Amino acid sequence: MEGAAVSSVHWFRKGLRLHDNPSLLAALRGARCVRCVYILDPWFAASSSGGVNRWRFLLQSLEDLDSSLRKLGSRLFVVRGQPADVFPRLFKEWGVTRLTFEYDSEPFGKERDAAIMKLAKEAGVEVIVENSHTLYDLDKIIELNGNSPPLTYKRFQAIISRIELPRRPVPSITRQQMETCRADIKSTHDDTYGVPSLEELGFPCKNQGAAVWPGGETEALARLDRHLERKAWVANYERPRMNANSLLASPTGLSPYLRFGCLSCRLFYYRLQELYQKVKKNSPPPLSLFGQLLWREFFYTAATNNPKFDQMEGNPICVQIPWDKNPEALAKWAEGKTGFPWIDAIMTQLRQEGWIHHLARHAVACFLTRGDLWNSWECGVKVFDELLLDADFSVNAGSWMWLSCSAFFQQFFHCYCPVGFGRRTDPSGDYVRRYLPVLKGFPSRYIYEPWNAPESVQKEAKCIVGVDYPKPIVNHAEASRLNIERMKQTYQQLSRYRGLCILASVPSCVEDLSGPITDPASSHHGTSDPANVSPHITDRSQEPGRSEGNVMKEKRYSA
Repeated sequence: MEGAAVSSVHWFRKGLRLHDNPSLLAALRGARCVRCVYILDPWFAASSSGGVNRWRFLLQSLEDLDSSLRKLGSRLFVVRGQPADVFPRLFKEWGVTRLTFEYDSEPFGKERDAAIMKLAKEAGVEVIVENSHTLYDLDKIIELNGNSPPLTYKRFQAIISRIELPRRPVPSITRQQMETCRADIKSTHDDTYGVPSLEELGFPCKNQGAAVWPGGETEALARLDRHLERKAWVANYERPRMNANSLLASPTGLSPYLRFGCLSCRLFYYRLQELYQKVKKNSPPPLSLFGQLLWREFFYTAATNNPKFDQMEGNPICVQIPWDKNPEALAKWAEGKTGFPWIDAIMTQLRQEGWIHHLARHAVACFLTRGDLWNSWECGVKVFDELLLDADFSVNAGSWMWLSCSAFFQQFFHCYCPVGFGRRTDPSGDYVRRYLPVLKGFPSRYIYEPWNAPESVQKEAKCIVGVDYPKPIVNHAEASRLNIERMKQTYQQLSRYRGLCILASVPSCVEDLSGPITDPASSHHGTSDPANVSPHITDRSQEPGRSEGNVMKEKRYSA
């Protein structure tokens, strides 16, 4: 194709950045005109599951992207509609000859992209797709595992430790590159292609405070710099000590920025590697250092060829558990009205800020599913998909299956106590008081179980349980005992029960780690403790158990 004739469109979806964006570079190569497009369906926005925090993060990321493109003499074109309707019109209207976008490994994304590539082919438009949202070629990992995804983290590590390192990030786009293929920007651009406001998308914005997690590449890169300033932490890389402050959003947190692609996982990987080698004087970094990124890759690999990954029925790796349907209990959990302050404070923080610590996710996920309420993990996936900034198809569903003991991890006899876990994590109860001010008058002794406080203490705290704050939705000791028995019976039906949950015949359970990996050289198993990662980087993709034998070494917390 002659360079003078190339008119490119780069389609942003995830990957909302100018650094390490190989598909955007491909759009620029030899082109006379490049337009950067984001397609947004206002009707979908108003009716979608995404909550206001997620949409605000996205819109701020688009505004930041538009601002960065302005500095290069270009703009972001936010086009209203659905891709299948929008592209045929744009191909004609703009005389497009090349379409570029970042590879999407998730099943819905692959289906959508196949349809768009078909439309492009029919219109005579060249399509270039580059992978930069994951570190590795996920299909290669699956191929090396005998054409099926590895279902244990140890197996996953064994494979990646024997394949080539991730590709290095490509340079950021420069003004000089953009000047040679600048699109014509009309004075009416903002009216036609501007980033919409939350109000335009139908979200009420009264009394909305500043975002705890501001969206955009600029913020992501600033956070990465702050994160890497912790040289001593990177050098020693010990398990972070848990305290009350750990439960709060961190200015070095990166998980939403990785999820939306405001930060390149490859840039993070190599910046971390370079810093480690500088501090440790050329010593190779351990796999555990990259745990927060590798758990993300693990779940992406497991999900890529499984369109039912976020569902129980029809999902080949998921244990079929007869969950109850209890919409009333589900609503109380989602709204932070269970009567358990630790659970309610976590769900309140999630609703207000769009993020919670990975151990807080353990607590509320266990409570909703196998611990107390016996509701399906699919319900939890939907609530997190609405409220959690870093939730995506792969990591969100994979983590919920994990924590409900439906896949990847089976030690269902470990159950988080909604009183003891909170008390152990934050003995003073300051976290609960912060998010549940109705309880701020309770002394620390009763902050996690206010129903046990004498009436005089409740009156002094100006909070009567059952009036000002709900009574507990369940008796935890009884509910958890019953639910452990239910899980035991489910697993007994699936395979020979041995009491240790090493159930080889259950497809989602522990894999046979003695089996060969396709690559004969890949007998080495990398070691890593997935709990040994920063709680402020990725969501529960950094957790929740140890790799050895896929057994989590945790205490059983009891009231």
